[in-house]
Amino acid sequence: MTGKQQVFSQKRRSFLQYSFMGLGAFVGNSLLLPNIANSSPLSLGSIGDLQVPDSNGVRLPKGFASRIVARSGHDYFGYHWHAAPDGGATFATDDDGWIYVSNNELNKSNGGAGSLRFDKDGELIDAYSILKNTSRNCAGGHTPWGTWLSCEEIDEGQVWECDPYGKKDPVLRATLGRFNHEAVAVDTSTMQLYLTEDKRDGCLYRYTSNSIDELSGYPDLDNGFLEVAEIIKGEIGALHWHLLPDPQAKDTPTRKQVSQSSSFNRGEGIWFHEDAIFFTTTGNNRVYAYDIKNNDLSIIYNVALYISPMLTNVDNITSNKSGELLVAEDGRDLQIIIITKSRETIPLLQLVGHNRSEITGPAFSPDGSRLYFGSQRGTTGRSKDGITFEITGPF
Repeated sequence: MTGKQQVFSQKRRSFLQYSFMGLGAFVGNSLLLPNIANSSPLSLGSIGDLQVPDSNGVRLPKGFASRIVARSGHDYFGYHWHAAPDGGATFATDDDGWIYVSNNELNKSNGGAGSLRFDKDGELIDAYSILKNTSRNCAGGHTPWGTWLSCEEIDEGQVWECDPYGKKDPVLRATLGRFNHEAVAVDTSTMQLYLTEDKRDGCLYRYTSNSIDELSGYPDLDNGFLEVAEIIKGEIGALHWHLLPDPQAKDTPTRKQVSQSSSFNRGEGIWFHEDAIFFTTTGNNRVYAYDIKNNDLSIIYNVALYISPMLTNVDNITSNKSGELLVAEDGRDLQIIIITKSRETIPLLQLVGHNRSEITGPAFSPDGSRLYFGSQRGTTGRSKDGITFEITGPF
């Protein structure tokens, strides 16, 4: 029986103990980013060349503009914006505004996550912590039920489910396993979770809940099982999912528990769009696509195929609503690169003067008109000097 069949063969029940039920976050499909109602998809394939750096040190195509919305250590409404901003996502609010959530990648229990809240006009109106005292919160992922899954990028790291609105306490989701977590994406059809691992011999994992809430259709993150992927033959093609014997890694790291499991060289960002999972591997600079319905893994970008590649050091990933991918670079020339549906690579922006930094947390506002991202170490190369940007333009 497949993992998907096991989900739906279970007797459905309402689990009132689920800690995030009842949040005011459930605003229709606005949380299934970047699904924007009543507007036509736009292509970024012909946005034009990057211009000279603006006053914020951002090179952009004509018609686009940047603004700095937060700096690490600066006080915003009583919250000092965290150092080392990393993975991020946005969430709609009931007053037609939105929230940008950002991880804090500091080590030794100095990490966590924070929120910036904007009104309907894009003005910052609040800032606050949503997770504290965790370690190296690198990336993560948003959920269809309006929460943020913050991942710890340490050995035996865990996943914390956070309330972007700051009303509920974060909850440890131990069933998602202990390993060097990087990011997570939710298949909105099956409600299965896919997770990457930032290790040279890291794996690709899938979580399947044993129960789906009868009313909401959302999974129980405390009652399910974790699997690890095997590429049946070669480097691409069909996958076989093996049950992970010990997700808590009490004796053996998860990536070493199943001998048939396949390694992915430093799994990084991961994103779900239209029945496919896209994820990056920074160790060999690839972007993978997993066609879920057809169980087919392919490589849609491979740096080894280019003499002078535009995209290197692949890291965080997102997409616009038309399915064009945006991939952020960790180092080198610090760009966000568009991968079009025809698999062209086109620069959307570049940071100048941030030589020892990396671009992190790209995420569109719920209406798709603004793009948020971070420069993790700013212009000084120090994590305490991170900068969070907003880009507007003809997206």
